[in-house]
Amino acid sequence: MDDVKQKLTRAEQKAKELFSAVVERRLIVPGKSEKELSDEIVALAKEHFGIENYWHKKIVRAGVNTLNSFSPNPPDIVIHHDDIVVLDFGPIVEGYEADLGRTYVLGNDPLKLKLKNDVEEAWHEAMTWYSMQKNLTGAQYFHYMTELAKRYGWEYGGEIAGHIVGPFPHEQPDDPNDLGLDIHPDNHSSILLLDKHGNKRHWILEIQFVDRVKKIGAFFEQLML
Repeated sequence: MDDVKQKLTRAEQKAKELFSAVVERRLIVPGKSEKELSDEIVALAKEHFGIENYWHKKIVRAGVNTLNSFSPNPPDIVIHHDDIVVLDFGPIVEGYEADLGRTYVLGNDPLKLKLKNDVEEAWHEAMTWYSMQKNLTGAQYFHYMTELAKRYGWEYGGEIAGHIVGPFPHEQPDDPNDLGLDIHPDNHSSILLLDKHGNKRHWILEIQFVDRVKKIGAFFEQLML
């Protein structure tokens, strides 16, 4: 494993430990707003994990807000009994970016539990498929994701299906309109290419499945290893 990937892996492990602590401390509870939960996670990250900085906005979404992809900023709402909740945080750990997304279900609603489990299972299936590819554009991988969502019985809800990470701040395109560093439906460049310095790029794979009729969504995101 190269040095950058080792450092990204350590950063992700710290993010996983943070999310585990959120569960262990039972911070995700009914009656708490999304913002309140986000603030509690930030405080926990700083006090117990030494995490103070984040490279993208901190996301806590519950209920109908889980239908939203990354870009929108829906109104803050309160977590309810039997709700579905998504966390998406991008902490910077020792100068390297993590990006972790998880879904949690309060209660035992079978549809929400299925959605949560399906999006995680689909992530691993998509990762296995990726590992067998010799040539792959961002558009091709995004199309694969939309078909994968249909196969699981859901709609794909994300604007993208992944992006690069690295030492903060990670590589940026020369042209702001260039989508070559995202798994995007309009990215017709190979995501297997090296960067302009000849170094391997490191990718985050993210999947969002939604049910617009039931007004719920689920999200799973982590480093592609």
